[in-house]
Amino acid sequence: MDIKIGLLVTNKITLQEVVSHSNKLTKKNKGELSNLMMMNKQRGGLKALSKEKRLKLEAYQYLFYLLQTNPTYLAKLIFQMPQNKSTKFMDSVIFTLYNYASNQREEYLLLKLFKTALQEEIKSKVDQIQEIVTGNPTVIKMVVSFNRGARGQNALRQILAPVVKEIMDDKTLNIKTDPVDIYKSWVNQMETQTGEASKLPYEVTPEQAMSHEEVRTRLEASIKNMRTVTDKFLSAIIVSVDKIPYGMRFTSKVLKDTLHEKFPDATEDELLKIVGNLLYYRYMNPAIVAPDAFDIIDLSAGGQLTTDQRRNLGSIAKMLQHAASNKMFLGDNAHLNPINEYLSNSYQKFRRFFLAACDVPSLEDKFNVDQYSDLVTLQKPVIYISIGEVINTHTLLLDHQDAIASEHNDPIHELLEDLGEVPTIESLIGQYRRYTIESLIGLYRRLKYAQHMTPPLFSPSQEVEYQRAMQRRAIRDAKTPEKMKQAKPVVDDSLTLQGKKDKIRSNLQRLAELGKVHPENRYQDLINDIAKDIRNQRRYRQRRKAELVKLQQTNAGLNSKTAFYNVQIDYYNQYIKTCMDNLASNKGNKQVSQKYTAARLHEKGVLIEIEDLQTNQFKNVIFEISPSEAVGVFDVKAKFMGVHLETLQLEYQDLLQLQYEGVAVMKLFDRATINVNLLIFLLNKKFYGK
Repeated sequence: MDIKIGLLVTNKITLQEVVSHSNKLTKKNKGELSNLMMMNKQRGGLKALSKEKRLKLEAYQYLFYLLQTNPTYLAKLIFQMPQNKSTKFMDSVIFTLYNYASNQREEYLLLKLFKTALQEEIKSKVDQIQEIVTGNPTVIKMVVSFNRGARGQNALRQILAPVVKEIMDDKTLNIKTDPVDIYKSWVNQMETQTGEASKLPYEVTPEQAMSHEEVRTRLEASIKNMRTVTDKFLSAIIVSVDKIPYGMRFTSKVLKDTLHEKFPDATEDELLKIVGNLLYYRYMNPAIVAPDAFDIIDLSAGGQLTTDQRRNLGSIAKMLQHAASNKMFLGDNAHLNPINEYLSNSYQKFRRFFLAACDVPSLEDKFNVDQYSDLVTLQKPVIYISIGEVINTHTLLLDHQDAIASEHNDPIHELLEDLGEVPTIESLIGQYRRYTIESLIGLYRRLKYAQHMTPPLFSPSQEVEYQRAMQRRAIRDAKTPEKMKQAKPVVDDSLTLQGKKDKIRSNLQRLAELGKVHPENRYQDLINDIAKDIRNQRRYRQRRKAELVKLQQTNAGLNSKTAFYNVQIDYYNQYIKTCMDNLASNKGNKQVSQKYTAARLHEKGVLIEIEDLQTNQFKNVIFEISPSEAVGVFDVKAKFMGVHLETLQLEYQDLLQLQYEGVAVMKLFDRATINVNLLIFLLNKKFYGK
């Protein structure tokens, strides 16, 4: 419908341009005018109203929809490029493809990509569990960068701003934990107060500095102050689980689960320390060290943090970092040993915080998304991406298509084949086939089963007992209300007990051939599975009930969407009818019917040839064109030497559709070859007052 309306509008604009070039159609300019009308249809890049470019646009739409909804491709593509290129690609294309998670659907898909990419990175790049901490994982960096956006920034501000401001407003707070710094500060203070040079040396080692009682006293006071203010930060952090963006928490859960899967021998403490490295060190720590750079606090114009304020915040951040990773002060920092007990206790609080942060619902539950969600959406997804980014993505996919999709029948291979070579920025055109949804459907091969005997499963015949059991079941079923009856059993109850035994033996043979069951252990695995099914019947019923509710919602959504489209179709049809009525109303005093000899139409360029008829005979053929009662439909009559031969109906919109599809000529009466563009021009001029 959009194309039909567009063709009507474009046809009017095109004809105005044609007429402005030539007010009179002659032999000399008829070819030029036909070409000009066709050239006007080809302008406008991918959005031009021509079939060729429309197909190209649709092919790219299919490609980017596939990339957006199937994260495996981009997850693998990221790790096929050098890190500097992958970073640029992520910043310029990936976040653009998901519109920076501007709505729930796109946030769901972006987090799904993060999950898939993180699993891929751990699977292919991480050999030691500590590499996540010591290295700079691409996906972790991408996740943290994304969650430092508006939503993540607001969360950090809510969590940290009050305590950061309190520390900055405390002008008496001066945290120093280096004995040498404390010693020098003490010496400077004495010289300032006495006005005399100190007899103590200016350069000392930490051990020499600690030998002075005053230094030890000041260090103890500084440690006490540091513990007090650090505790305020810790308290603010551990109660803020619900304020942390869902994306950070979900990524933490994926990180923990994926590492546990790859390193099953790792302890929970080891896994939680890595989670802490993500949540605290990479996400929160920089905002504590430099709150002005992360917009945690508001500073006046030209204002900045003092040296003491930065040192205080840096000391607090260092303490929290040690607590989050359960790292004690040892070696060169032995003078801070009194803090180790506090760090150990703080780690237990952090540990509970990290566990709580990882306790999040799945993506599907959080965003209420399932495989039918896109089907019931009335508005098509829209992405805003530049031509350069389209070409860049196309190039990368072609270069690495075997790495991102190893299966030969993967749909992305066919899509890339349809698109062909990478087009230039100036001209996104080319020949390719329409991409059909049928090509996405995989081909399933049937398995052929060999026949093998299995050992007997049952004791000798219990046919009598079996028949009695069937009779009792029939009596019970007869008394059961229709709505409470169970579904029809898979096995026909009309079979005898021996028949059911034979059926079971046959099925067990097939399962054994597929390696699903093992006769050697008397099918114990199968028995265990049956027992598990019986034990979990209630859970299965609940799951089926939830799935049924979702399916009912989807069905209601599809019905609503169908009704919406039916209304749209009626609206479009009415709009097109109005357009055609307006065209007809513009004809003014034009003749109702137009008669032309074939020679005259040939002179105008409308008629190209008539099969089996010489040009000198064209004067004996007359075409009469008259509008029918239906708007936009013309009756065309053909006469030869005054004898009526045939009549056909010609629809104006069909001509516009042929022009849209790039068809230059058509047949009338199966014999006359007509120039489509010039026929449209003639109809417009004679019947629509153009």
